[in-house]
Amino acid sequence: MFAVVRTGGKQYRVHPGDKIVVEKLDGSAGEKVTLGDVLLAGDGGSLKSTDGLTVAAEIVAQAKGDKVTVFKKRRRHNYRRKKGHRQQHTILKIVAIGDHKEQKKAAPKAEPAPAAEAKSAAPAKGKAKPADTAPAKVDATPTENPAPDNEAQANPPAQSVDAPAKGSKAKANDKPTAKTPSTKNAAPAKGAAKKSPKKK
Repeated sequence: MFAVVRTGGKQYRVHPGDKIVVEKLDGSAGEKVTLGDVLLAGDGGSLKSTDGLTVAAEIVAQAKGDKVTVFKKRRRHNYRRKKGHRQQHTILKIVAIGDHKEQKKAAPKAEPAPAAEAKSAAPAKGKAKPADTAPAKVDATPTENPAPDNEAQANPPAQSVDAPAKGSKAKANDKPTAKTPSTKNAAPAKGAAKKSPKKK
């Protein structure tokens, strides 16, 4: 059930068990308060009559709101006033709306595992495993071994990177000649000596 109550010039929609912050009400923490100005009440999608309906609440604490700075200024008159303000608030917990009270939800209790299951889960050392925990057999055809039968094929002698291939006729002293790009049409270098002009 819900209700819309008015207190401190403001309206609040509340359910049993809700906590709301309202303008300051007289009383200390732990005291009961009754809010009688109920504007609307309903349960689910249907509305109910508010005649004689009250909302019971409990004061949780008396508190203050955030600080607000009030600053006044009149330009060209050397007039400045600065003031701080913290609004007084009361924190309420809604206990009941009419006859509807807060329903406390019971926490589900964790059931302890039976001792027999715990013992079967961890078998004692030295004892054979039970048949139900043995790995299941898998029917599969074996694949051919990709490794060669000959040991020479399996482990060929390592060749160095610089050594030429066995079938090549190149000598060890011969060095590969790198082809240089054609410099026929290349521009002269910046530091090259200029030709002296011919004397006439």
